[in-house]
Amino acid sequence: MRNRCVNHARNAWDRAVALLPRVDQLWHKYIHMEELLGAVANARRLFERWMAWRPDVAAWSSYVKFELRYGEVERARAIYERIVAEHPRPDTFVRYAKFEMKHGGVDRARRVYERASELLVDDEDAEVLFVAFAEFEEHRREVERARAIYKYALDRVPKGRAEDLYRKFLAFEKRFGDRVGIEDAIVGKQRFQYEDEVRKNPLNYDSWFDYMRLEESVGDKDRIRDVYERAIDLSPPAQEKRYWQRYIYLWINYALYEELDARDMERTREVYRACLKLVPHKKFTFAKLWLMAAQFEIRQKNMKAARRILGNAIGMAPQGKLFKEYIEIELHLGNFDRCRILYEKYIEWSHANCYAWNKYAEFEKNLGEADRARSVYELAIAQPALDMPEVLWKEYLQFEIDEGEFGRARELFERLLDRTKHLKVWISYAEFEASAGLGGDNGSEVNKNHAGYQEQQIERVRRCRAVFERAFDYFRTNAAELKEERAMLLEEWLKKELGFGDLGDVALVQKKVPRKVKRKRPLPTDDGSNVAYEEYVDYIFPDEVTLASSLKILEAAYKWKKQKTDDTDDD
Repeated sequence: MRNRCVNHARNAWDRAVALLPRVDQLWHKYIHMEELLGAVANARRLFERWMAWRPDVAAWSSYVKFELRYGEVERARAIYERIVAEHPRPDTFVRYAKFEMKHGGVDRARRVYERASELLVDDEDAEVLFVAFAEFEEHRREVERARAIYKYALDRVPKGRAEDLYRKFLAFEKRFGDRVGIEDAIVGKQRFQYEDEVRKNPLNYDSWFDYMRLEESVGDKDRIRDVYERAIDLSPPAQEKRYWQRYIYLWINYALYEELDARDMERTREVYRACLKLVPHKKFTFAKLWLMAAQFEIRQKNMKAARRILGNAIGMAPQGKLFKEYIEIELHLGNFDRCRILYEKYIEWSHANCYAWNKYAEFEKNLGEADRARSVYELAIAQPALDMPEVLWKEYLQFEIDEGEFGRARELFERLLDRTKHLKVWISYAEFEASAGLGGDNGSEVNKNHAGYQEQQIERVRRCRAVFERAFDYFRTNAAELKEERAMLLEEWLKKELGFGDLGDVALVQKKVPRKVKRKRPLPTDDGSNVAYEEYVDYIFPDEVTLASSLKILEAAYKWKKQKTDDTDDD
């Protein structure tokens, strides 16, 4: 069963990337599935197929990360060589140099920077490259090398694009030149200013953010944590979400700092835990916060904790985004039964949500469970209220057509017409009949080389025409005021008859086509007087003209008879 599902999934992904090869998300998900299945070679082949489409740098970076996950440093290096050949830009060379610094050493990284400096000296973003090169040498304590790079760059980079370069060079000279103490003085002055601002207005979270960025640039962990702790102690006075939106980002930045900069995972976990405990979830919640806490646990390979967090989230404060992300996580892990449970809870929470119904049915369809998908659609359209019923019906109809169940699709159209006689429904029905197979309920289409193909084509035309005739009759008798819709229907009908070629009957439609006339109608004003008129297009149909002529003859006959009767009375 698992192998069959996997094969279905692979076939589906193959079709998807073949149809939409430029959609990076499809490639990511397909490769991720292969990795989850342990098919590393398959994943690598997919990457090569993807790279053949010459994607952007982000796609190449994903390929590098993939190889590094499996310890393939030489493969990753070869990919970087392809990246800088395909995208010779400062940022790609900088990434390559950072990779070499981590996996190849200082000399390799320096050679990459030197090669880039010669190749991209005239590039419009060369400033980025030289700043990175100088900072690299600065971190290696090669002060004179860094100074030479800054001077070389300042001589060649245009002044209009060298603002950051000048700023970095001045900062460098302040650190390593004769004015080393100036930097500390500047930081101390800025720190004093921020302290004054947060003292005067402690709930101005923007000031706290600026203060944190200053301390993070200095790098003193104790000071950074002290500022974060002081800031998060100042929660908004009112329990209204609009007041909390900026405040929550203090917690999020704190957690990211502990995870990414301080590398203290236990502190990170405590930050998320304390924040989730503080938010009044009964009144409002933040899906982003729940998801970031769960994703952190996933990065720590603690799926049990991640599921507990997400379970608490949809139990305490369900939101559509939470359900979507939770289902996506379980889907990537191949836990299809868990996905079903989550979809059921999603629908139970929001039974009018057509997106949830459609995604559930799509999920079952992708697993090859057509009967399950059909049952989901049936339950969905039976709901008393839906937010976008037209989308749901469209997806259901397309599902049956994709499955080749044309008889079921035809029945669905009839059921839909019982609910609404909208013009688009009639046209969609007619277009379906013009192209649907007629080989029984299973919907198998007749091959064009078959002897009965002509008869089948005639039957398609007949069914399509019958739908248009029903629609025209409905608009003529039951919705006579919808003249524009009736005219639009005839336009579509005429196009279809032309498209049928020798089997079409253009004259049948043309004799029904209305004549357009411009009329004027008064525009009422506030006081009830009609002082202005607007033009509008009216449609006069042939059957209406015939009816009007008959009425005029009857009216004239009545007047003649009345006049004659009056003359007799006078005599």
